Amino acid sequence: MSKPLITIASGNLKKVAEIEHMLGPLPIEVQRQPNDLNVEETGATYLENALLKAQAAAERTKSWTIADDSGLEVDALDGKPGIYSARFAPTNKEKIHKLLTTLAENPYRSARFCSVMVLCDPAGNFIKEAEGICWGELLKEPAYAGGEFDSLFWIRETKCTYGELNQEQLSRFGSRGKAARSLAPCLRERLGIKI
Repeated sequence: MSKPLITIASGNLKKVAEIEHMLGPLPIEVQRQPNDLNVEETGATYLENALLKAQAAAERTKSWTIADDSGLEVDALDGKPGIYSARFAPTNKEKIHKLLTTLAENPYRSARFCSVMVLCDPAGNFIKEAEGICWGELLKEPAYAGGEFDSLFWIRETKCTYGELNQEQLSRFGSRGKAARSLAPCLRERLGIKI
């Protein structure tokens, strides 16, 4: 009997690998979206953006599809950059510089990574959403060179930054991992997976 096929609606290989690992315990086959599929994220919320991506990929591949949208929300900046995290500045280095400059010496550095994950059926119908939140605080400088916001985001429970989490820690503590765990029961039910 062939395994059910799930498309991850993302062109980001790192994100696809991360989600595939989180779904690893399920007897499914995972593929990423077609290379030439490029969906503009015009939504006003994580849910709207995730749905745009999932529906486009599902309609194109005719398969069950998972997509997520996520962002960094900084309390001292009223939740910004939020859904605009990827477009906060042109490069990762500039994003980090802009964020640290904006925060300056503000002692209130609490923040969270938020992820909203959606499941669509092969026709592109919205089936289920799940949210995951990872709480932490922002360091005054990146913990390592060449990183993204995750090189600044310190998680107390793991005693390291988000970018230094291994796959098991990402599944347990990461915002995407929490969303994937929340979505898994619906995925198993809809695909008739017995484990």
